Amino acid sequence: MNVDIATRYSSHEATNQVPILADYDAFGADPVLTAAIAAFDADWAGDRLHEAGRAVGSARVQELARLANRFTPELRAFDRFGNRIDQVEFHPAWHELMELAIGHETHALAWNQPGPGAQVARAALSYLWSQGESGICCPLSMTYAAIPILKQEPDLWAHWGPLVSSNRYDRRQMASGAKTGATVGTAMTEKQGGSDLRQTQTVAEDNGDGTWSLTGHKWFFSVPHSDVFLTLARTAEGISCFVVPGWLPDGTRNGIAIQRLKDKCGNRSNASSEVEFRGAIGQMIGEPGRGLRTGLSMNQGSRLDIAAASAGQMRLAVSLAAHHAQHRRAFQRALIDQPIMQNVIADLAIEAEAAAWLAFRLFAAVDRQEGSESERLLARIGAPIAKYWVAKRTPAVVVEALECHGGNGFIEENPMARLYREAPLNSVWEGSGNVICLDVLRSLEREPGSLPALLDEMREAEGEDRRYDARLAALEAEIGEMARNEGQARRLVERLALMLQGSLLLRHAPAAVADGFIATRLEGRWAGHFGDLPASVDAGALARRAVPMTS
Repeated sequence: MNVDIATRYSSHEATNQVPILADYDAFGADPVLTAAIAAFDADWAGDRLHEAGRAVGSARVQELARLANRFTPELRAFDRFGNRIDQVEFHPAWHELMELAIGHETHALAWNQPGPGAQVARAALSYLWSQGESGICCPLSMTYAAIPILKQEPDLWAHWGPLVSSNRYDRRQMASGAKTGATVGTAMTEKQGGSDLRQTQTVAEDNGDGTWSLTGHKWFFSVPHSDVFLTLARTAEGISCFVVPGWLPDGTRNGIAIQRLKDKCGNRSNASSEVEFRGAIGQMIGEPGRGLRTGLSMNQGSRLDIAAASAGQMRLAVSLAAHHAQHRRAFQRALIDQPIMQNVIADLAIEAEAAAWLAFRLFAAVDRQEGSESERLLARIGAPIAKYWVAKRTPAVVVEALECHGGNGFIEENPMARLYREAPLNSVWEGSGNVICLDVLRSLEREPGSLPALLDEMREAEGEDRRYDARLAALEAEIGEMARNEGQARRLVERLALMLQGSLLLRHAPAAVADGFIATRLEGRWAGHFGDLPASVDAGALARRAVPMTS
């Protein structure tokens, strides 16, 4: 008797399985992102963002992300003859992802096409590509944030400017002279200091020809295969900032000995390392002894970028959860038709929407700061507020979105598992929570106009909702005492973030979103978990709005 082999080994018919969310436009399917770029003068970038959205939402990019994380970077310290080369080898998927993202100018659009909405448009690319593969976002973000620093020195910019602004990705690890594009890494953190950069022990010796030789160790050395690095070292005047090429003009490694690649719990496609500087040649940038100020000026851009990227991760988590709930059935109904699940997904969607509006409003402030002191101050203090709060809330969103999938979300074949491992990183990167909150206190103290700028932004929504008005009045009464008490810094930053988000949702989001946010986050009964929306909120409509439109 002939029996089909598939039949012979099949005990059941597979049903009630959710189709993969793929081959859709992650920009066009996101009503929050499309509204934000319209609100903040970036509509001109719509075609580029649709192109990026289609790439990010494609099955091809999803497969590239899987491969880049499955086959992680490897260090080749020596060639076959025993010569020290300190190169990092990547799976081809990594390079293809970088080529796509740099082709969209995710690293440099704001600087290549300055004008209204330029920062918002580039932030939208970061938001999208963090949904494609977060591991490539580190070199993209570092390059974006470093460009204004490199521009401070005309000679350095004359050489590096065309390379770091290029939309061509050049994977070759070699001297920059023959390359068509370049990326920037950073090397700030040392073992003994962590976030306390004043403990920097690396030393720089003046060579007398405009260059310096750096000797020391860096504990977290971002993207060691990058073409050029910004780093800190001690001089006679104090800690200074240096630009250090990865390779010398003769093609040899520039005294940068990679000790090992970090074995991280997430962000695995990206190479992070420990290195020793053994006489690495660099040029000082900025004032001697003022390197911390130079580094912190770069931090504002990278911290805001973290807020946008974290909001993008939230959006991906919500999209996957809503898509799953739409297609999965239990107890004779689709999950998305069940009231408890509706409440959870709607609440997650509100959190993600509030995060996106906060990040993009602050990028709009960067766009507008040249002609407005209040916008400059808002961007300055808003960057650490948004970085702290959005990055802090991302793991909570991802965990709940994973739970919406049940056990299916906890297997490596599901993108939720990679997102779960990725989610905590942004709270640590560019300063952990306590350091970021101290930066907010520092801004309040050193920039007296920053608090009025914050409050003025919040007052833009006065009169829209009596509950919001009451919380704003309470904040104004309490903020001075909280700001004077360092132990209350986290509570202060949380309050500021929530009020900014409430103000933005009242002005820009659908009324149901703002109502749900205020009823939970601002009325004083919020437990911080999801699925806590009151019965007055139409959770079903909000949950269905979160389902990405794939056609």
